[in-house]
Amino acid sequence: MLDLGSGSGRDCYMLSKLVGQKGHVTGIDMTDEQLELSRQYIDFHTEKFGFQQPNVEFIKGYIEDLKAANIKDNRYDVIISNCVINLSPDKKAVLREAYRVLKDGGEIYFSDMYINKALPAELKENKLLWGEGIGGALTWKELFHIAAEIGFCTPRLVTARYITVNEDLKNIVGDRKFVSATFRLFKVPQDAVKIKSQAVYNGGITGYEDKLEFDANFTFKVGEAVEVDQELGRILKRSRFADKFSLQEAEKMPCSESSHPIKETIGDPFEFAEAESNGAQSLCSGDNFEGGRCS
Repeated sequence: MLDLGSGSGRDCYMLSKLVGQKGHVTGIDMTDEQLELSRQYIDFHTEKFGFQQPNVEFIKGYIEDLKAANIKDNRYDVIISNCVINLSPDKKAVLREAYRVLKDGGEIYFSDMYINKALPAELKENKLLWGEGIGGALTWKELFHIAAEIGFCTPRLVTARYITVNEDLKNIVGDRKFVSATFRLFKVPQDAVKIKSQAVYNGGITGYEDKLEFDANFTFKVGEAVEVDQELGRILKRSRFADKFSLQEAEKMPCSESSHPIKETIGDPFEFAEAESNGAQSLCSGDNFEGGRCS
């Protein structure tokens, strides 16, 4: 696993425990101070987790140019990033490099800030807005365009919530709204066939033995057939989830009480955040959950 903009290393150490002794976590950061801080705790966590040797490392580099940090092609299963990419002046370069170093079937799972209306050029250079992370915020449609241009599957929304800004910032940005949103971007081989499928979760993922919340649109219960869109079917078949799901072409799957038809998916994080702010705990919980899909 790779953490883009690993900072103090907190997320890397959480991942270190998760992947275990046989896994490996790399954190990359451009600041010597953060790297020095994060490296101080390698031995502590190695002993705490009962590992024979460290499974985490921290390297210096820029997330826009992972090649300069000697990170080779097709190396990682998963990349994470926590509110860092929006601070980069070249987000396309960041995602292009992430695509390069991911293995086929891998994904970048990241949280960031998004804006509902793009800022004019002069405001994007505003020092206060850059300091708050607002100046570099993409619209969600810009993210989708960049992802498609690079070759990622359509970004899959996981969750989103509104971000409240103070009056000083409101006076600058006007009526624009902001959300913190988490997306999953999968790298799936281009030759993978897109077929409308019904997917059955077989279990087997630690902590998700009975139910797997895959994203904002799909929650899978063990043994329950759920019709998935063509792209998700391709992801489940060609990613690390392949042995956790059974897939069959929808046309060949007999209808039953345990199978559910596909519905329109939600990709707009502002739509999701609006539902959350109106009192819904989740678009995929309670009365809104139906047969593995949000209703």
